[in-house]
Amino acid sequence: MSNDLGIEHGTLREIYRQMSRIHEVDKGIQAGLSSGKFMFTYWPMTGQEGIPASIAPLITSEDHMVTIYRGIHDQVAKGVPLKGLFAEALGRIDGVNKGKGGSPHISDPSSGSMLTTAIVGAGAPIANGLALAEKMRGTDKVTIVNFGDGATSIGAVHEAMNLAGVWKLPVIFMCQNNLIGEYTPIPDYTASENFTARAEALGFRGVRLNGNDPIAFYNGMKEIIDSVRAGNGPVFVEAMTLRLGPHAGVGWSHLLDKEELAVAKEKWPVPATRKLLLEHGICSEEELAEIDAAAKAEVAEAIAFGLESEVSGEDEMLLDVYGDPDVVPQRGQRVKRAAEPEFTGETKTMAMFEAVQDALDLSMQIDENVYCLGEDIGDDPGGVFKCFKGMQSKWGERIRPTPIAEQAIIGCATGSALVGMRPVAEIMFADFVGVCMDQITNHAAKQRYMSGATTNVPMTVRMIAGGGIGGFGAQHSQSTEATLLHQPGLKVVYPSTPTEAKGLLMSCIFDEDPCIQIESMMLTYALKEEVPVGDYRIPLGVAKVKREGTDVTLITYGWQVMQCMMAAEELAKEGISAEVIDLRTLLPLDYDRILSSVEKTGRALVVHAAVEFCGLGSEIAATINEELFGKLKAPASRFGAAYAPIAYSKIIETAQVPNVGSIAARVRELF
Repeated sequence: MSNDLGIEHGTLREIYRQMSRIHEVDKGIQAGLSSGKFMFTYWPMTGQEGIPASIAPLITSEDHMVTIYRGIHDQVAKGVPLKGLFAEALGRIDGVNKGKGGSPHISDPSSGSMLTTAIVGAGAPIANGLALAEKMRGTDKVTIVNFGDGATSIGAVHEAMNLAGVWKLPVIFMCQNNLIGEYTPIPDYTASENFTARAEALGFRGVRLNGNDPIAFYNGMKEIIDSVRAGNGPVFVEAMTLRLGPHAGVGWSHLLDKEELAVAKEKWPVPATRKLLLEHGICSEEELAEIDAAAKAEVAEAIAFGLESEVSGEDEMLLDVYGDPDVVPQRGQRVKRAAEPEFTGETKTMAMFEAVQDALDLSMQIDENVYCLGEDIGDDPGGVFKCFKGMQSKWGERIRPTPIAEQAIIGCATGSALVGMRPVAEIMFADFVGVCMDQITNHAAKQRYMSGATTNVPMTVRMIAGGGIGGFGAQHSQSTEATLLHQPGLKVVYPSTPTEAKGLLMSCIFDEDPCIQIESMMLTYALKEEVPVGDYRIPLGVAKVKREGTDVTLITYGWQVMQCMMAAEELAKEGISAEVIDLRTLLPLDYDRILSSVEKTGRALVVHAAVEFCGLGSEIAATINEELFGKLKAPASRFGAAYAPIAYSKIIETAQVPNVGSIAARVRELF
């Protein structure tokens, strides 16, 4: 057909068909919510239909998309099936995510709609990971991440854009500028005259396009998508539009007066494009009516399907938290897990940092999807803790030094893991987890559950706990495992020796869930031992008895294992026989071995370097007291650090964290 308008007539017709589908979805939801036919949270995108509708002909289901909670128009145009979409929004078992994600968390890998986030701006770092995976695999797939103008104020977006520019990632940052950030107009939250300058400041192209003009927008996006596919790096698109609805709910915008709303409706791409098709004789009224009727019927059928679907029930509650439901800690449950077989092969003397490097190197040999990212991990220096020394020279782009940007690091790892990569991210000190907590806990940890297991995140995060050495101060010394353990979806390990650092790390890398390995700086260089050579893995969720005893069980992990072992030696001189259990894995937790030991000894003390109040020790002690109340000779107790940030003063730090003398003293109290 002629393209006298600057676009093939068939393409413009297809763009309108997508607009009509989006519009009918919008109408159907608003009618259902207004009438009380159904209820769920809805953030209308009325007025923004032209943006995804114009992009749809330019991409396929192989291309990736990330969007925000106000993204149902993006999902419809990307090809998420409407029956599954409505069933999901209604919390039904036939939803695309089994009703576990709902309207703010749609994931449909079959259409390329990889993730929807309810955290403003948080999708940008994850989109980088999707794009990186395709760049490393040598495909020409593009990733488009949608967000509103309000997200341009979020640090995660800036971090993501900077990383994408440095790495020339095939990602398009699609800012759907609807002129209102939730309830706040643009002039009230930024002095910027445009948002494209943000990209230009970071060294890549920013383009402003009229998102309400489907012809201009289609042609602009065609050139941009072709450029990104060709490997020319990221592009930031400021798609100008206007939101006609409220931030949430139904009806028209409360922030536009009567005259402004009337003018806006004239530019509304749905009726404007319909009128254009008629005026240029591309479609007759009958043809357009047929397109609209088909869209209306599709939506009606989808709503009926969703309402008829069974509401997701309690039987799904603990499924999809992890790949294995037995990992979920439950009161009264003792899961028996087999220990690793005794190793009889070749060994080599290694410190912990060398054992970690050995695990990383072997894992990269075993699986080409394994790669590492983090600050300063390239040659030279090979990582702040030397765990990557020489590896960039050997593995090239699979060792990826990053900017100092923890949200960008974890988001990138999460996104690449969504499409089958096995990233290992280093976040240097455990205290820094606060900088990227959203990416770890709201996205990596929850994605399997929110997606109803349509996606999972097989990534590993390594971090150092600096406490015990002295002189690092409050922001480089805390042990943050309790914070992480309170986030369903994460697995957490904490090795006490080089052998366990290697064995646990390799198990984490090849696990299907996000894993955190916390390594104590007290052990990084100081402790050396014979470490198994080759592919050596310690199963997650299996504790180890490090010393047999009969009178009391010391339950511990990390560098406190060494302290407890020395305390046990001191106690033995007094006739007290202490059994020492190294948890190794904090989640899944080996309650079977813990309880079996305490059943034998009748007494238990849980020891950790983390703050005692609300620490893991409280949880374990409470469980022992509940499960073994009638068998105990004394109540199980816990011993952790004093409730204060770790001090810079070595004298204070030594006193505030459990040590050999204070552990022995606490054990005596149990007698």
